[in-house]
Amino acid sequence: MPAQPPVRLPGSADPVDFRAHGRYRTLGRPAPAFRGRVGRAPGSGFTADPRRYHLYICLACPRSLRTAVTRDLRGLEDVVSLSTVDPVRDGRGWAFRDGDGHGPDTVGGFALLREAYEATEYHYEGPVSVPVLWDRWSGRIVSNQPADILHDLATAFPGTGPDLYPARAATELAYYEALFDDDIWEAAQQAGRARAGDRYDEAVRTVLHTLGLLERRLESSEFLIGRDLSAADVHLWTTLLHIDAVHRLHLHADDVRRIAEHPALWDYFARLHDLPAFRDNVRLDHVTRHHRSSCRGPAASGSGVPIVDWPRLTGLGALGGTAAEPCG
Repeated sequence: MPAQPPVRLPGSADPVDFRAHGRYRTLGRPAPAFRGRVGRAPGSGFTADPRRYHLYICLACPRSLRTAVTRDLRGLEDVVSLSTVDPVRDGRGWAFRDGDGHGPDTVGGFALLREAYEATEYHYEGPVSVPVLWDRWSGRIVSNQPADILHDLATAFPGTGPDLYPARAATELAYYEALFDDDIWEAAQQAGRARAGDRYDEAVRTVLHTLGLLERRLESSEFLIGRDLSAADVHLWTTLLHIDAVHRLHLHADDVRRIAEHPALWDYFARLHDLPAFRDNVRLDHVTRHHRSSCRGPAASGSGVPIVDWPRLTGLGALGGTAAEPCG
């Protein structure tokens, strides 16, 4: 009797198949911007109604992780629903599959996240990115802009928890968001692509300098902006996690110390990890699976060093893995 194909649940893709579909490639093209704002643009129709919106994320993606943390910090679990894609993607891109920490799409019924883009823009052919904020009422994407989604989750809906965007700190918030995205994220990506030479050396210096600035800042401050948790801390915490889990290996392990070797940064990271909104959204297995299977690099040849070893943090024991080059 011939083997039976695996059962595919509604809103669920077939298994990952690199042989049939290849590896995902952005070809250097950014995903087109869907820039809807909840409760902001007059006449946009995106009012801040409870249970109207759904958040599609990948927990291997730091920008997605920020939105999940923000949603939970603000107590919006019953206001904005959430689902996660399989962290492993073949040439078809992000997909919904039944698995540990991810599952079928019960909202849009999509097998691939690309279908949400196609439902929003006729004949869509560009790259597909996460996170995505989806409008159940109109059946279209509101936004695929991480900073806008984070800001609207933090400010547009009535919620509990800290004020993550205090008006008095608008300038500092903008500074820190740019610092993490430009001076750490982009530098680490550049180093991963360069691997050696002047561009690599410059990227390492940028990351080391930035970590030094942050260490000194947190030696005398509980949070980045005074005594109050803000969106800047959400950005920094997810950045620190991914420095240890991924970017430190792009930067070659001997060049950048572990976060645990920076006393103030480590104390800060551990304190925030004690908050359920941070701790409960960490899936290092998703990070490992994504960078082993979805990208090329040392992982493809079986080389590399352990990704993470955080034995002091509850729920974050030693987790082996290998580094991979940056993904698009």
